[in-house]
Amino acid sequence: MTLPHLLLSPLLPLWMLIPAGLAGLGLVLWGWRGRTPLWLRLVPLAALLLALLNPRLARDEAIPLDDVVVVVADQSPSMAVGDRAGQSERALAGVLERLRKLPHLDLRVERYRTSSDRDEGTKLFGALDRALADVPRQRLAGVVMITDGQVHDVPAQADLGAPLHVLLAGHKNERDRRLVVEQTSSYGIVGGTASLSFRVEDPGQGGNADVSIRRDGGPPSVVSVPLNRSTRVDIPVEHAGTNIVELQAAAAPNELTLANNRAAVAVSGVRDRLRVLLISGEPHAGERTWRNLLKADPSVDLVHFTILRPPEKDDRTPLRELALISFPVRELFEDKLHDFDLIIFDRYRRRSVLPPIYYQNIADYVKGGGALLMAVGPEFAEADTPYATALADVLPAAPTGRVLGEPFLPRVTELGRRHPVSAGLPGADSDPPHWGEWARIIGSRLKGQATPLMEGPDGLPLLILDRVGDGRVAELMSDTAWLWTRGWEGGGPQAELLRRLAHWLMKEPELEEDQLTAEVRGDRLQVQRRSLAKGDVEATVTAPDGGETKLHLADQGDGRAVAEQRVEQAGLWRVTDGQRVALAATGSLNPVEMAELRATPDKLKPVVDATGGGLRWIDDGLPEFRRVSGGGGTAGSGWFGLPQRNDRIVTAVEDIALLPAWLLLALACGGLVIAWWREGR
Repeated sequence: MTLPHLLLSPLLPLWMLIPAGLAGLGLVLWGWRGRTPLWLRLVPLAALLLALLNPRLARDEAIPLDDVVVVVADQSPSMAVGDRAGQSERALAGVLERLRKLPHLDLRVERYRTSSDRDEGTKLFGALDRALADVPRQRLAGVVMITDGQVHDVPAQADLGAPLHVLLAGHKNERDRRLVVEQTSSYGIVGGTASLSFRVEDPGQGGNADVSIRRDGGPPSVVSVPLNRSTRVDIPVEHAGTNIVELQAAAAPNELTLANNRAAVAVSGVRDRLRVLLISGEPHAGERTWRNLLKADPSVDLVHFTILRPPEKDDRTPLRELALISFPVRELFEDKLHDFDLIIFDRYRRRSVLPPIYYQNIADYVKGGGALLMAVGPEFAEADTPYATALADVLPAAPTGRVLGEPFLPRVTELGRRHPVSAGLPGADSDPPHWGEWARIIGSRLKGQATPLMEGPDGLPLLILDRVGDGRVAELMSDTAWLWTRGWEGGGPQAELLRRLAHWLMKEPELEEDQLTAEVRGDRLQVQRRSLAKGDVEATVTAPDGGETKLHLADQGDGRAVAEQRVEQAGLWRVTDGQRVALAATGSLNPVEMAELRATPDKLKPVVDATGGGLRWIDDGLPEFRRVSGGGGTAGSGWFGLPQRNDRIVTAVEDIALLPAWLLLALACGGLVIAWWREGR
């Protein structure tokens, strides 16, 4: 209960009392000639005004409230560097022990952890706002932050209303080298380059540092770059899709951590245009299937020639007179051959159109990284077969001379069920497959390491793939695949099969039969190993902070071995099975949290100074905490102060009139009578 105090409870608003008082004063002064004392006139006016002001004596009954102190413990990834985590836990225990000894304190502890899927840095002031959401600021006695000083939401103007005290984990004068990506191209044309600018920061140091550059997990190349200066390099864009470039600076002596010596950038590879050359040896029912498929893809530039003159119509007409326009043989197969991403021969037979040297050019084109598709018919088994040229060196199957003209049901082979070109084709999983028959197959025998994906009657190879040198070759041993497009006996997935086949030949990454991929979805890292070989796979997962874990990938029976694990860090995750490397990113490839790891007072010092708080390294020992009055200092040598707020909740208010109403009435009436009597004499 507090001591009584005076308060006014006016019966009229002040805007009415003030004019009324002035009017009364005017009446008092009007007609006064000094024959009587002025106070005799003023007493009645004062009594009336006092009655209208209604003075009262009040006394409160209130419950005192404890002052609030918030301790924010930084447990972000940067606090895991060195011995900071241990420092922080010991400091937190010591601070809580000291604060619990002080009376009338409501102690709150906020442990701050960053989100694993957002690159937001350390936001301690956001955590503080959440902790104080239900606390009036007049109750806040102080805030204690235990951190390394790497805080990314420091306010420009401090308005805490209480002192901020900071205990710094880490050590003074730490050395930490870090790699900073300054600028990079977000995309690049496949076959071209993307520009990348970076620098290796090592404050106070000079000289050079070695930086290894690795593309898509491949072997690294090492360059020497000057410290604390920008370096620009050109990165080859080798394939469509995401090209990930990793950079890693060599460690410095006595360096704090290697976690921020690494950085990564993602460059989207975009194909300018896919150029396809289609040569149809003769008009036939399936010729338009290839044309429609390739023309339907807006990313494909198609050059198509059809040889209209069948061999049985030989009337000795000169070759140069058999076409409306000249067939640009030299331009296509010598000058611009390597401009094409894929060459398709559809029912082509060996004629005098192409000199033998051009077949050798095509074979060399394939070995050098080109792609060739042979879709064959009966001509492949005849005397003028294109196999009787230099193409025999690159084709995966040789003709046997056998042609089966009976309808048959194409089937996917065991290898085909694991290959991305033919795995999971609609209708292939049942026995027999749910699709229509084809009408003809050309007999052939496999060569070398050829991979048969589909087969016909008696196990005859139907669709064969092979890699030759740096290039790829496919043979389709039937000219009746178009029956699926026409819906014969229910049709089949011809468009999907041919699309996959063409894109595999053009080296689209998602159709590689031997690949390791990783992707972060939500909070899960999903890893997939695709291979033609059966069996489970053991993989090693490297987290953004360098920690390694083992991951068991289970074979799914369709060429895929898969597994997943939880991710708790933002940044670049690296997965390897000993042969292949896959990369996946969650949040940012270069998280803000790991960009600068040296402990520093510089970021928080302006707020500490503005609020009157204190700042101290944990290495120097914990300070004492004391309660201070509102007008005194709140920090000193070896101590942090917490102001006393003395906030309370009023539960009851008792008040009584200062002067009884009858007394005020008597003073007013008596004063008027005395003044009238005195002035009437």
